[in-house]
Amino acid sequence: MTGPVPRSGAGAGDEPGGLVVSYLMLGLRLGRHIEGLVDAYYGPPGFAALVGAEALRPPERLVAEARALLADLDAGEPLDGATGSDPGGRGRPYSRRHWLRAQTLGLLTSARKLAGEPIGYADEVEACYGIRPARVAEETIRDAHRQLEDVLPGTGSLVERLVNWREAQAVPPDRLDAAITSLADDLRDRTRSLFGLPEGEQVEFVLVDGQPWSGFNYYLGGLVSRVAVNTDLPVLSTGLAHLVAHESYPGHHTEHTRKEVGLVRIRHWWEESIFLVGTPQCLLAEGLADLGLEVAVGQRPEPMVAEHLRPLGIPYDADVVAMVAEASEALGAARQNAAFRLHEDGADPDTVADELADWALLSPDRARKAVEFLTHPTWRAYLTCYVEGLPLCRSFVGDDPSRFDRLISEQLTPDQLGSETAGRSDAERG
Repeated sequence: MTGPVPRSGAGAGDEPGGLVVSYLMLGLRLGRHIEGLVDAYYGPPGFAALVGAEALRPPERLVAEARALLADLDAGEPLDGATGSDPGGRGRPYSRRHWLRAQTLGLLTSARKLAGEPIGYADEVEACYGIRPARVAEETIRDAHRQLEDVLPGTGSLVERLVNWREAQAVPPDRLDAAITSLADDLRDRTRSLFGLPEGEQVEFVLVDGQPWSGFNYYLGGLVSRVAVNTDLPVLSTGLAHLVAHESYPGHHTEHTRKEVGLVRIRHWWEESIFLVGTPQCLLAEGLADLGLEVAVGQRPEPMVAEHLRPLGIPYDADVVAMVAEASEALGAARQNAAFRLHEDGADPDTVADELADWALLSPDRARKAVEFLTHPTWRAYLTCYVEGLPLCRSFVGDDPSRFDRLISEQLTPDQLGSETAGRSDAERG
């Protein structure tokens, strides 16, 4: 999606050059082949216009262009028109080249798949997102089932009890707008107090249907986001605050606006003006967004959420929500096993939906919606961003909010987070 040019006051001389131009053009050209690959673009409009007007480039040519860009990055060619250096900040080196290389490897993988090259599911995920996925141990999921047996009200099987309890927490459609606004206003204030927000940022929430996801942030550039909330299935009060935090404050919208100001407007790092699916930036973006509610409110945000929902007459069983929350992460990870069943075992989607309903304790409708996401050509490998992104970002942040500030402000890659977290643990043990 092409948004407005950043309101930075930068002149033509501040537009990108060097390898950054090659990166932007490669992403835009791939985006003409793969719907949804360009999640956001607010860079120089001339680049988008040029790509839109040219003949569609064959996938094999895009593979060659991606390989050439990787070679130039490794050879030390200048990143932009002025210099190839990677300036530092906050006492730490910023490795633009390392970040761009990881991003380009993801684009190369998407181009290779587009060209018909056979790539295994785990290999695709690792090359695109920087982490190799693994099946979740069945015993881990069974442990979550045992936890839920002790806390869920009602009678019947475990899946019946959880499904009935969840669906009883549905938000009445006529109160959904008010609930979203109330939660967003609170989370915005908390985010501004903790981390700061750029002057003039704004979010518009809209209700949509017919999508494979539950919520989506369309970043338009100019510090503006449009957040779409999917109403194909009833929106549940149990996850509403998480959805709002994930998509807006301190999640996707906050990250986009902070990086537009800090990296694009101030440093003129134009590579940040395009957000590309199939690259490591997505894994960190989803991980930090999933962590957002916990960082902004605390590990047990349920009392805060109840303060917003109960006055609106929205059902919200805060005590049970708190007890279910921990087990739910393991249930969510069962989706990774479903992805392996689909893409490595070759299992039938209907069979996988039935299996996922049992393992993740989902209603048939919600299990089918999850499988719809996992079989979508753009999103099939994306699931790992949620399963692996949250624990990676949570370990990196620990109990230090300044590390979350780094996630929403700096160019980082999954391997860098893992390395820093391991180094910090070694130092603490020493």
